[in-house]
Amino acid sequence: MNFHIIAIGRAKPGPVQDSYNYYKKRLKWPLVLHELEVRRQIKGHLRKSHEATLLSSRVRKNAFTVALDERGATLSSSAFANQLNIWTSQGFKNITFFIGGPDGLDKTIFSRTDSILSFGTMTWPHMLIRVMLVEQLYRAQCIKMGHPYHRSE
Repeated sequence: MNFHIIAIGRAKPGPVQDSYNYYKKRLKWPLVLHELEVRRQIKGHLRKSHEATLLSSRVRKNAFTVALDERGATLSSSAFANQLNIWTSQGFKNITFFIGGPDGLDKTIFSRTDSILSFGTMTWPHMLIRVMLVEQLYRAQCIKMGHPYHRSE
């Protein structure tokens, strides 16, 4: 499995970036973070549309794409690990996750993605979602390997 996170914005040094790096270092599966910046001062719908173009331009051919959005499906950690196994058993070698900017993802991204996942209905900072995603990828790896990091009921 190869994972790509295509995200709007560049993380600044600090605790959030340190947490991301901590889990990325523990992850044995290849993971590439593509940070994209919108340099022009664009607001509202036009900004989201421009971000969608940037996000879409970085997707590898034949990648399975997942948008992270509060309106997506919520999965337990075990179900997420199982879903990753299903996608790879279907022949997808590259799984790409989209993380939008502060205003979320444009509707055109949802029409281009294979799946939409949520980390709950609360609104989370888009930089923190990166940490949550890489931790869940690490947890899925531990579940698959039978490692005791994940404690299930």
